[in-house]
Amino acid sequence: MTWFIKMKVSGIDIESHVEKIKQQIEADTTLSPSMRTTLDLLLLIVTLLCQRLGLNSSNSSKPPSTDLNRKKEPKNSSENNSGGHKGSTLLLDSNPDIKHKLSVDQTLLPEGTYTEIGYETRQVIDIEFKRVVTEYQAQILENEIGKRFVASFPKGVNSRIQYGNGVKAHAVYLSQYQLLPYDRIREYFTDQLNIPLSSGSLYNFINTAYSKLEETHALEIIKANLRNEAVLHADETGININGKRQWLHNASSLKWTYLSAHEKRGHTAMDDIGILSHFNGVMCHDHWKPYYRYDCLHSLCNAHHLRELTRSYEQDGQAWAETMRLFLVSLNQSVNNEDGLISKDKQSSYIAQYRTILKDGEKESPAPIVVKGKRGRPKKSKSRNLLERLQNYEGDVLRFMADREVPFTNNQGENDLRMAKVQQKISGCFRSEYGAEMFFGLRSYLSSNKKQGVSASTALALLLNGMLPNIFTPAE
Repeated sequence: MTWFIKMKVSGIDIESHVEKIKQQIEADTTLSPSMRTTLDLLLLIVTLLCQRLGLNSSNSSKPPSTDLNRKKEPKNSSENNSGGHKGSTLLLDSNPDIKHKLSVDQTLLPEGTYTEIGYETRQVIDIEFKRVVTEYQAQILENEIGKRFVASFPKGVNSRIQYGNGVKAHAVYLSQYQLLPYDRIREYFTDQLNIPLSSGSLYNFINTAYSKLEETHALEIIKANLRNEAVLHADETGININGKRQWLHNASSLKWTYLSAHEKRGHTAMDDIGILSHFNGVMCHDHWKPYYRYDCLHSLCNAHHLRELTRSYEQDGQAWAETMRLFLVSLNQSVNNEDGLISKDKQSSYIAQYRTILKDGEKESPAPIVVKGKRGRPKKSKSRNLLERLQNYEGDVLRFMADREVPFTNNQGENDLRMAKVQQKISGCFRSEYGAEMFFGLRSYLSSNKKQGVSASTALALLLNGMLPNIFTPAE
């Protein structure tokens, strides 16, 4: 058995030490077969543990926050400000809310005759926090026999005193978009706006906004548009709903986002959601096998491949993996330089290079030997599995160079899941299935709006008034 451990632990070269111990075991003729087996097993355990220590965000799916001694990249320096962020110049407002005319104190001027020739303008941009109370006074008329008639109140004004849609939209924005906890939202409304809110009221606001999504069919419009996209990103991640592990599924594009939780991870959940089963374009994903049940073109995430190739080179000593990693990075740059699509001749050349690298990989990572009479399939290394995937799914790995609409990675799908993970990190878990359903529905709506230039505040204000932005046109 051969192990490759390209790492050091506390300054100790693990690879060389393991190799020395192996040589000593092989040279010792006094060891019994059972003792050799035991020592081999212990060396294997040490190897696996050390390999795990060597995993980080560059060679696995682990997030950067878990990297030991993580070095943050320095921010670009700036001569304009100490924070390193690019500054911007404020433009004068052509229609200021308040104007103050300032006159020169002529008593301080030397004697003479003065004529006004204009004025110098300076503006101060500020913000005002205050609540606005609108009172409706419905006229009451009484006829000669004492019967009274009361004027109609506007639609939606149903109680003696109630919160307006502006308050509701702002509260939902802070909760579902900015991800603030209920207590901080209540404190903000009380301290800044002198509007007391209860947790029950906040929940009702969110529930009202979600019910409007159902009334306006906004989520169905999102799903219909996703089914008609040329390229679709699919991904899934584990979530905690009321202490129970479930799965958050995402289908998204450059314009639309749809998030949905389900107790299943595989095709059963995807069929229930009802997007992928009706999709006929190119689906980008990370090679989760259930995605291949759908009869459409597929594109594999090369960000995952780059990390796996790095791991294969660093931990298994596979030179072909580093060659392939550099090849894919270079190919992606070439595709970008040619506006997302390279010529057929160049495609053929790149495919030939791709196959040559994998052929060299066959020598370094050969298929396991089938032992006659031994039950089950022979176990393959991670490097061998990666090699075979790159061979068997060549077209899906390289689709980004043949289709301008297909990206190099599935980062869009992963990014669209990120805020849900942030929300779970803030709250610990989603406390009820309906609460999670509301959050994912509203995040789908707000994300779709943001992608197409509609602010979250505008989108929520329209929604609570029973309307949708113009981007929500039914798919043909």
